[in-house]
Amino acid sequence: MDSIWDLASQQLRDLAVYEPGKPIEETARELGVDPSEVVKLASNENPLGPSPKAITAVQNAIGQAQLYPDGGAFYLREALAKRLGLARGNLILGAGSNEIIEFLAHAFLRADDNIVTSKHAFVAYKLVAKLFGAQTIEAPSPDFRHHLDAILAAITPRTRLVFIANPNNPTGTLVSQEEIDQFMSRVPGTIVTVFDEAYYEFLDDPPDTLRYVKDGRNVIVLRTFSKIHGLASLRVGYGIARPELIAVLQKTRQPFNVTGIGQIAALAALDDQDHQARTKRVIDEGRVYLSNELRSMKLEFIPGTGNFIMADVGDGRAVFQELLARRIIVRPMRGYDLAPWVRITIGTMEQNRKCVAALREVLKTAPGSA
Repeated sequence: MDSIWDLASQQLRDLAVYEPGKPIEETARELGVDPSEVVKLASNENPLGPSPKAITAVQNAIGQAQLYPDGGAFYLREALAKRLGLARGNLILGAGSNEIIEFLAHAFLRADDNIVTSKHAFVAYKLVAKLFGAQTIEAPSPDFRHHLDAILAAITPRTRLVFIANPNNPTGTLVSQEEIDQFMSRVPGTIVTVFDEAYYEFLDDPPDTLRYVKDGRNVIVLRTFSKIHGLASLRVGYGIARPELIAVLQKTRQPFNVTGIGQIAALAALDDQDHQARTKRVIDEGRVYLSNELRSMKLEFIPGTGNFIMADVGDGRAVFQELLARRIIVRPMRGYDLAPWVRITIGTMEQNRKCVAALREVLKTAPGSA
């Protein structure tokens, strides 16, 4: 019998599988410990958990779980539109913002097309392009930043989508408003520019990309409830674009792609400004602490602007394994062609201290040593 791979789409054969952060439960089973003893700082999750208002809303709604969700997500899109100063027609929901990346590929990519992004950008762009038979062109990133001039220079007649993650995951670097404005003055209007802003709420002075949506440009801005809102398990993300672009993407969306429970939780979380502010304070304080500790260990690191820090530890995979044995989960960066590096999510101060103590032990670095 022929291999089933001979019957499958050709691009699947060589498609890499996205490797998520190692789960707490799996680590606890392997180590034979209680899950509460494991500190996970691998997936940029909210260390405070979901908004208390979201938890209450989910508890109240679970009794109607037999009902299909509102396929058009009327109330959540209305609330987001009001918050953003736009209309409901400017918004589309996805099962996480990752699903909207797939919508874009369905809508705009064909075999032999290409996307352009930066080297060390979020790997999902490349994986989705490959799935649709498209090529990924990676612009150089010698200092781990998006160089928008290099991205412009990489565009070809077959380019359909440009992806700019801002802040970028995994490096945490940020593109300024001036750089964005210069880029948008030059990018061809036939290309859809995607600003992936999953970590937008962690910024003190975020660039304004919605101005280009309001101007009717071929721009879509991606945001999510997975990060500062703490709803990663419920998978709710959204895209913001001019109504005509949203209408195209709606054609690619399954009718009930975002759960009713997820919509209810997101609606409650959106209004919980206190939880968002508390989360940002914890992240800001943790970023300063971790930066100081990594500096004292003489490690090169990128302090970043999101809720994570990327550090050069010499051998990212080996250090990941050593930390894992000490019940600390971080993210090795080999899949991003950054083998010496790990990405550390900023946790509670207690979690941060445990991570630093374990990292010092692994690297045999005493506090304050050179």
